[in-house]
Amino acid sequence: MKVGIIGAGMVGATAAYALIMRGVGREIVLVDLNEKRTKAEENDLNHAVPFANPLTVKAGGYPDLAGARVVVISAGVSQKPGETRLELLSRNAAVFRTIIPQVLEYAPEAVLLIATNPVDIMTHLAARYAAEYGVPSSRVIGTGTSLDTARLRSLLGKHLGIDPAHVHAYVLGEHGDSEVIPFSPVTIGAIPLVEFCAQWDLCLDPETMQHMDYQVRHAAYEIIEGKGSTYYGVGSAIARIVEVILGNQRAILTVCTLLDEVAGVRDVTLSLPQLVGGDGIINKIEMPLTEEEAAQLHASALVIKEAIEQLG
Repeated sequence: MKVGIIGAGMVGATAAYALIMRGVGREIVLVDLNEKRTKAEENDLNHAVPFANPLTVKAGGYPDLAGARVVVISAGVSQKPGETRLELLSRNAAVFRTIIPQVLEYAPEAVLLIATNPVDIMTHLAARYAAEYGVPSSRVIGTGTSLDTARLRSLLGKHLGIDPAHVHAYVLGEHGDSEVIPFSPVTIGAIPLVEFCAQWDLCLDPETMQHMDYQVRHAAYEIIEGKGSTYYGVGSAIARIVEVILGNQRAILTVCTLLDEVAGVRDVTLSLPQLVGGDGIINKIEMPLTEEEAAQLHASALVIKEAIEQLG
């Protein structure tokens, strides 16, 4: 099974490495304008294969994507000094307007997995561009809040002293400052969080939850301040999403996709728990939220909608 990755920078290369470590797929094709960098990543990644799983990595062009089941898009331009967010979005929109047709020319049946930030808006644009070629929005997915969800589960697992795999918590909305971190629907195994804490005589007071909210919401800023960019977490998230698609696992993931309506806001792309399978999005999961959490989700949807409308 072939996986394409457009953009061989830190995120794209780390995603390829995570695929190799997890043994996802059998062939990875790297496509990037910087051919020298792409060839170097091909060599370095292939040298990791003997220590992990039998995959092949190839530096190629768009024609080499033929037959790919999933194409990850992590390409984009960086923000220039003095450039506004809207100006950056406009330039990345132009990049995607070029990339999407070339991908679909050679891999028309592929699921597109968007990892370029701001991921909600870029996924929205990708879905619009792909629709011009008859691709349904269900086959255009963004990494969304999958990483934020992992951060929340990690913090809760550490606080409660259990494996985060048994923490069922989800971060909703924008992958950004307006994201929603609801504690009311969290369960540990099948037990609501409040009941679990009572059973084990654990304290999870509002102050602790507020601190966790801050840690999840500001994690990327702290990492970027310390080392310039984030890539291990999102690379691992990409590998997991690709694994679900290739294996048609029907897993519940907090990814973003274009939705008709969310929290009273129409035609918007943001993250909710989604049932994901071999052809992309199967269905969204409606979560029970408190009135305050629902209002936060509405506000987050409006933030994304406003940015989309500014782009025209």
